[in-house]
Amino acid sequence: MTGGAAGGGRPRATELKLRVVSALLLAPAVLAITWLGGWFFAAGAALCSAILLQEWTVIVQARREAAAIVVSGLGIAVMLVAAALGLVPLALGLAFSFAALLWVWGQVSRKPAIGWMGTGVLYAGLTGVALIAFRLGAEGFVMILFLFAVVWATDILAYFVGRRVGGPKLWPRVSPKKTWSGALGGLAASLLVGAVMGALVGRVPVSLWIVSAGILSVFSQAGDLLESALKRRFGVKDSGHIIPGHGGVMDRVDGLTGGGILGYLVAAVLAGSLVDPVGAVIALQGY
Repeated sequence: MTGGAAGGGRPRATELKLRVVSALLLAPAVLAITWLGGWFFAAGAALCSAILLQEWTVIVQARREAAAIVVSGLGIAVMLVAAALGLVPLALGLAFSFAALLWVWGQVSRKPAIGWMGTGVLYAGLTGVALIAFRLGAEGFVMILFLFAVVWATDILAYFVGRRVGGPKLWPRVSPKKTWSGALGGLAASLLVGAVMGALVGRVPVSLWIVSAGILSVFSQAGDLLESALKRRFGVKDSGHIIPGHGGVMDRVDGLTGGGILGYLVAAVLAGSLVDPVGAVIALQGY
């Protein structure tokens, strides 16, 4: 997910500077609303979901489907309010209901773009729901910081290791620039994050932090590949241009989407509950 030419040092240096500056400006705001939690965090998650839906709409060429866009936006708004009120099962039910409605609508009207908006509701909506649900948990603040740290470390090390080491491509048909060395570098970085969090926070054995970090890293990279596959399917390079040096919001939070949604669902399966599954898993372990 880089913009410079393969052999051009100057474009890459300029892009890197833009990335660093953008990150330094955005990170404090993200961390601030994470610390505040509550409706502040819910509003931030809602803004993220709204931008993701807008970028998804552009990618799948559904900008002319005004009614479908309104239904998609309304569905996401309702499910995020439900999640913020702690009604996570209802939020998930709404997500799949609105998605199914749009899929059927697309089939009946023979407009594939409307069906793709159904998938967009799941992508953008569940990202917000997962983040809000994580933050509402008993260990919410720590878990969101953990998720951010794993995703950021994975993304940064995968970028630099992949550029420095190179080697065999991870999935060339979907993402020609991603390498196995980058993927493994990102995974190694996540394991280090898990070890550090385990040492600083405790609550459960360090080994569980490390394993959880590794799983989230894999999910994060899966989210990255999913977005790459979507853009390749529609012949799009960047999801947008809202963040200097980064492209669109989807380009930057694809890993967070994968890690957040899949991470929450795995925790829910392990806990047997959609309500604060991380806290439930910790309680089941006797900690």
